[in-house]
Amino acid sequence: MSNESDAADTADAGEAAAGARGAAAAGAPTGPPGHEAAAAPAGFELGTDGPGVILAGLDGSDSSWRATAYAAGLARRQGAVLAVAYIQPILGAATALAGAAVEETTQEIAEELLAALREAEHRVREVWKVEWRFLTMRGDPYGGLAKLADELRADAVVVGVSEQAGHKVIGSVAVRLVKAGRWPVTVVP
Repeated sequence: MSNESDAADTADAGEAAAGARGAAAAGAPTGPPGHEAAAAPAGFELGTDGPGVILAGLDGSDSSWRATAYAAGLARRQGAVLAVAYIQPILGAATALAGAAVEETTQEIAEELLAALREAEHRVREVWKVEWRFLTMRGDPYGGLAKLADELRADAVVVGVSEQAGHKVIGSVAVRLVKAGRWPVTVVP
């Protein structure tokens, strides 16, 4: 830090302390004796008070629907945008021969999930509203969710616990997202 910024910080702290003393005179709480009220930082601040975007992974499983409902509740309470993502799986070598049929099936799944989301919104629209969008892309679920979380600058990622037995050995999408350590991740059972 330069001396100029130190001087500015000292001046700002003095103004904040004077403001806190004025608030105390007006009867506002100021904290324990000998401690001044905290002042908000001046200038640009990355982030806001509360999340702006909450990303939920949806694949049609029961746990992913619970995760989406949980994320919708968070988004509603926090005034955040809910981004619901379905990552269409990429074909493995064994299923490459059935490529067109599998790709068509994953697109149908995406359309069914979107229709179910719209139906759910319709059922509760009189009770509460949340701004939401449905996103789909092809890829592996971890890579797709990570890419979308970065692109959207998601403040939180919510996924359901894996319902596949093999994931206990090789690791689930949820575990990989947590280990990445790039966003707060909530795993819903």
